[in-house]
Amino acid sequence: MINDATFSDPARERRIFAGRLLLSFSVIVVIFIAVTARYFHLQVTRHQDFATQSDNNRVHVRPAPASRGLIYDRNGILLADNRPTYNLTVVTERTNDIDRLIATIGSLIDISEDDIKSFKKRLRRRIPYEKTTLKFNLTEQERGILAVNGYLLAGVQVSARLTRFYPEGELFAHVIGYVGRINEQEIQRIDRAKYSGTDSIGKIGLESFYEAQLLGSVGTEQVETNARGRVMRILDNVDPVPGENLTIHIDSRLQRVAYKAFKGERGALVAIDVTTGGILAMISAPSYDPNLFVSGISQVEYSALLDSPAQPLFDRSIRGQYPPGSTIKPLFGLIGLASNSISMDYAIDDPGYFIMEGIERPWRDHNSKLGGHGKGVGLARAIIESCDVFFYKMSIKIGIDLLSKYSKKFGLGQVTGIDIHGEQPGIMPSRSWKKSARGESWFNGDTINVSIGQGFMLTTPLQLGVMMARIASKGKMVKPQLVKSSNGNPVIGSENTESIGIDAEHWAYIHQAMKAVVHSPRGTARRINRDLNYTIAGKTGTAQVISIKAEEEYDSSKIDKSQWDHALFVAFAPVENPQIAIGLIVENGEHGSSAAAPIARLVMDAYMKSKAGSHQSTESEVLH
Repeated sequence: MINDATFSDPARERRIFAGRLLLSFSVIVVIFIAVTARYFHLQVTRHQDFATQSDNNRVHVRPAPASRGLIYDRNGILLADNRPTYNLTVVTERTNDIDRLIATIGSLIDISEDDIKSFKKRLRRRIPYEKTTLKFNLTEQERGILAVNGYLLAGVQVSARLTRFYPEGELFAHVIGYVGRINEQEIQRIDRAKYSGTDSIGKIGLESFYEAQLLGSVGTEQVETNARGRVMRILDNVDPVPGENLTIHIDSRLQRVAYKAFKGERGALVAIDVTTGGILAMISAPSYDPNLFVSGISQVEYSALLDSPAQPLFDRSIRGQYPPGSTIKPLFGLIGLASNSISMDYAIDDPGYFIMEGIERPWRDHNSKLGGHGKGVGLARAIIESCDVFFYKMSIKIGIDLLSKYSKKFGLGQVTGIDIHGEQPGIMPSRSWKKSARGESWFNGDTINVSIGQGFMLTTPLQLGVMMARIASKGKMVKPQLVKSSNGNPVIGSENTESIGIDAEHWAYIHQAMKAVVHSPRGTARRINRDLNYTIAGKTGTAQVISIKAEEEYDSSKIDKSQWDHALFVAFAPVENPQIAIGLIVENGEHGSSAAAPIARLVMDAYMKSKAGSHQSTESEVLH
């Protein structure tokens, strides 16, 4: 029998136990040290890193767009407003699958392919965590559907924004212009920081020219969001600075009278304050509704405007370039007197045509059927009755060099510098111009054509208005200006104290001749002097659209209306103390006396009544 004591060794067992205990303790200590070190690393060494990442998950700095500056007329009537709209926006960092999210949204409300395409373009130029608009101008029903299904739409928000609105619609479309979404070309040239939080920019008109003043300065908001990207609270903010409010010289009541006076005809009118150069009315007819462009016009609507024969998108007032016709005669007569090429006693005989030596083709007078204007036709009578032959002969005596040089002092053949983009310079031809533009020499026949505002000569309605303002002010270098003040501070354009040096008797002579155009029994604009209680100085004009052979007679009944002559009229009033000057054209209106002059009369009546304080007169009375 074996004794159990033989196999028992308490000392050895104690050593083994102690070794195992020590090993276990060592492992525990090592693990504890490792855990402690890791904890220290995470909680102390990298505390700031993780705190920052945590804040990035719940705290964001987002732009707070400024409200765009408002635009008013001279009487405080609002022409460009901001109205709240609701847009569907997405923060892409809050969703794992943007395409799936868009598909989900599309199952709830109508999302077009154009909406998606534009959204993905905007995604490429946004900053991280910035809201990107997927759909503009949500209806109340769409907002309700999105609110009910919000739990399905991580990263989706309905955002309220101020959107441009033009209360007067087509009345000011060409002057005020409109804002539209920033396109790819514009994003390359703008300061993106200034446009954070907005996707609109001034496209044309004053909205474009005064973009820097109207835009304002963007602010910031530090917001806390939940896991779904919903804003829980605003932690801090820097308020945006609103854009500047502009007041323009235009009187919207006068603008409305002028626009309605065209009665659907195509044309343009510019009325200028002779004293300040402020634009009182500026019409291009027909026009369009600028509100269509604010949130993106449909292709169908845009094509309809673009393809319209009436060209409503074309600003005729500053971009339309037309032969001025006989409206140029008072200026050329003034140049003849000022240059001593003719005297106030100079007279000619008018048989109804003019033949220059060496040229068989005659230049006809518009009264050639009646045998011309007869004998002893002086400058005043030539202006009053619009005698072409007088100006044919006078232009040869003056020469194109003096005609071109003086005409530029009256604003022709160059931009006027008005505060709006897109103005065209027209053409005041000269020898050097023809050599450069046509590679040909100048001939006396060219001068004869220019003498009645035809040939190479082109002007804009704005230039005709400026020409009249400078004639009315007896040589003051009146410069056109649309904006009157910004945030109440006067806006002054480029000043020029220079005046056109012409003898006082010559100014008086031309003024009286132009007055007789309206107020004498033989004046070409005598039809508009009925019941007139103030004086108007004016000049009618007719500009050919197609050439008529010397042996042929113009007969509008045999040609399409699009080929009829243009009708023009220039004027200022009252003659004794000029306050308003007008230049206007009615495309294919045929006769300035019947188509254009009555429009000027309506506008001047409205202006004179407003100056007299008779605002009580209704628009229907003015247009009667």
